[in-house]
Amino acid sequence: MPLPIIPYVKHNSPLWARNASIYQVNTRQFSSSGDFSGVTQELPRIKALGVDIIWLMPIHKIGELNRKGSLGSPYAVKDFYSINPEFGTADDLHALVKRAHELDLKLILDWVPNHSAWDNHLVNQHPNWYARDYKGDFRPCPWWDWDDIIEFDYNSSELRSYMVKAMSYWVEKFDIDGFRCDVAGYVPNDFWRQAREALDAIKPVFMLAEWENRDMHEHAFDMTYAWSWNEVLYDIVQKKQALDKLRKYYSWNERAWPKQAMRMTFISNHDENAWEGTPDEKFGDAQQACIVLSCLGEGMPLIHNGQEAGETKRLAFFEKDPIDWQAHEIGDLYTKLLRLRKRYTALWNAEHGATMIQVPNTEQASIFSFVRQDTESKWFMVFNFTDECVKVSFKESLFIDGYHDALQDAKESIEFVKDTQLTLLPWQYRVFYREH
Repeated sequence: MPLPIIPYVKHNSPLWARNASIYQVNTRQFSSSGDFSGVTQELPRIKALGVDIIWLMPIHKIGELNRKGSLGSPYAVKDFYSINPEFGTADDLHALVKRAHELDLKLILDWVPNHSAWDNHLVNQHPNWYARDYKGDFRPCPWWDWDDIIEFDYNSSELRSYMVKAMSYWVEKFDIDGFRCDVAGYVPNDFWRQAREALDAIKPVFMLAEWENRDMHEHAFDMTYAWSWNEVLYDIVQKKQALDKLRKYYSWNERAWPKQAMRMTFISNHDENAWEGTPDEKFGDAQQACIVLSCLGEGMPLIHNGQEAGETKRLAFFEKDPIDWQAHEIGDLYTKLLRLRKRYTALWNAEHGATMIQVPNTEQASIFSFVRQDTESKWFMVFNFTDECVKVSFKESLFIDGYHDALQDAKESIEFVKDTQLTLLPWQYRVFYREH
């Protein structure tokens, strides 16, 4: 008798996430006012980019004991039920969520379950909820320079109950649509199962893990970070890795991860921007090619606030440092790309979209080429990941077809036959499509 197939993923992702994109907001730096109202005013502009999910960095009061800088890290939470007065009031947050929902945007909160500030009230009220070092003292995260926080110990069932109730509070009281969970892999997976079940009993939520492990998807998370994707692209651009490493990433993503697993593809976020550099610093002239691949390849693209304005600086992490807003070609590019991925099902997320199929070419060391297709449309994409001009032709037959250029306003027909050659400038990309 054949063995039954047991689904690996035991929870259902919200249907609205199937073709969604995500946008990260650092409330402190997003506007000159640095508060919720400054975000609310700009929601129509964010919506116009084609975004569906707003991720707010932590909104809670920040610890003062051992604080970094003058304002502190938003990841040093003083009270999980509080709102940082720097950002506004409960009414201001209600207004932000209400306006987001009016625009058909979802809003998720950044949640910090692994640790708290030193002066969180839980330290005195429940000291047994915290991890200890070999001396018996409270400890920051081992091996990291995170001395403004101390770690929880999830062997405490009371801590688990408290954390689930605190997360539920924000869903029940403010109609939050889910959470981005900080260093999610430092917290036991069985806790995340408990949390997801409790939250879904209130409303269907979307859960993003700041972690890269397929086990996170089994019971709790809809999406995980594609850190490997980001790191591989950076290494290729910096000539530290061969282009074949990118093919190996997609092979691993296809074979080792469940089809339901959404993978967040990004070239910037708050950590990258603050500690590693802006997209210009990291990716240089390859930035646009990487953005296109993040949006039209497999994965859900993240826009870090300010990317659409050229992300001209590293934002200070512990001080006020507003984004320099301006019209920019990167914003125009994102708008065009997100419009395409919203419209065509082949470009959707995870199991809802089409698998990338490699198209072998004559310049495998330089050119990355693939097809995504379903019954509605076919997409042939070609990327030159070098700083040299490359002439390339393609192998096998999958690419052969008639197309339009998806990123050009003029919709002239382009016929690819067996012997068709393309010449690509340094870091150039071409996106061809046809509707069936």
